[in-house]
Amino acid sequence: MGDIMSSIVNLPEIKIEYSASPQQKQLVLIGGGRQPKGSWLQQLVVGRKIWCIDHGLDICCQNNLIPELVLGDFDSCQADSLIWAKKNGASTEQFNSKKDFTDTQAALTKAKVNNTYTILTGALGKRFDHTYSTIFSFGHTGNRGCITDEQETIIFIYPDEEITIIPDFIPKAISLLPITDTVQGVTTRGLYWELENAELRQNAPYAVSNELIPGEQELHIAICHGILAVYILKDEM
Repeated sequence: MGDIMSSIVNLPEIKIEYSASPQQKQLVLIGGGRQPKGSWLQQLVVGRKIWCIDHGLDICCQNNLIPELVLGDFDSCQADSLIWAKKNGASTEQFNSKKDFTDTQAALTKAKVNNTYTILTGALGKRFDHTYSTIFSFGHTGNRGCITDEQETIIFIYPDEEITIIPDFIPKAISLLPITDTVQGVTTRGLYWELENAELRQNAPYAVSNELIPGEQELHIAICHGILAVYILKDEM
């Protein structure tokens, strides 16, 4: 498969436009959390490289999606899946299970070194501590990218960045979550409760459960300082 390189990122049912981002190759990381549906995943990976994080390999095996790389301590993926991946030419990178970092943190760091736009799926919906670690680790690695599946999407915004989000559905909720202690200069367009050069604080996360203005189809968000996560909920779970 080829490599998508664009300042526009097309996810199943969501388009993200970056106003001033360098073009980057796009990478799908598949983790071991709540697994996306096979049909949704098939759409997501078109034209993109695939890396699997441990148990994330199993859904690739089930859908015959051959990854370029499989990494982790291999304590949760099926042995048959690992044999299948190696047989089909996937590289592997195994960690000792007694380590002071998570498999996902290692994958995000490697993706950052490779300068990819990182799309992480299979990362939500199970243990809260894993979800918490993944969201904050992603934001603080500086990886441009998002965490996504059929239900939830989290998009990271960095200093002096502006994005436009165009969903193919009416979100049930849109929340702005500070990843750093403060996020300054937050300006939005398209939301029912708008912000203009606002400061969001991690210790008082009030900018949650917002929604699009009726009839509006796009959300514009810009920040000046800090790291912001934009959370979009498609359906109540």
